[in-house]
Amino acid sequence: MKEDSVELIERQITDFVRRIVMTEQREGRMERSAYILLRQLYTYGPAGVKALANHLQLDISTVSRQASSLVEKNYVEKLPNPDDKRSYFYKITELGSEELESNRRERFQRLNEMLEGWTEEEQETFGRLLKRYNNTANKRLNM
Repeated sequence: MKEDSVELIERQITDFVRRIVMTEQREGRMERSAYILLRQLYTYGPAGVKALANHLQLDISTVSRQASSLVEKNYVEKLPNPDDKRSYFYKITELGSEELESNRRERFQRLNEMLEGWTEEEQETFGRLLKRYNNTANKRLNM
């Protein structure tokens, strides 16, 4: 790959991520970390902090802190692990599911606005290329 291409990709990814973070902060959206953790629990069901940390490739203390914040907001509840009384599982609550869905709809709306004027083919190509990039990154990071 040419260095010019890598430089272009790096610059565009940086701008892409910066815009996402700025939008979340400016519009008071759910933090990305909360959204990701709730989506994980919604999609795969209850999980312990170690399993969440492994799957999300995060530090256990980071996941524990994020999950505790979600428990305080009643988006997640802690359930005792029946096999090991010293540990517990996190489970998304009905309120957490509602907040996740609300934020998902807002994200879809924002993406639709950003992609206004793009053809269906351009949108599909963009999605396919993002998916390919993420799949490659996941394999390299053993996710």
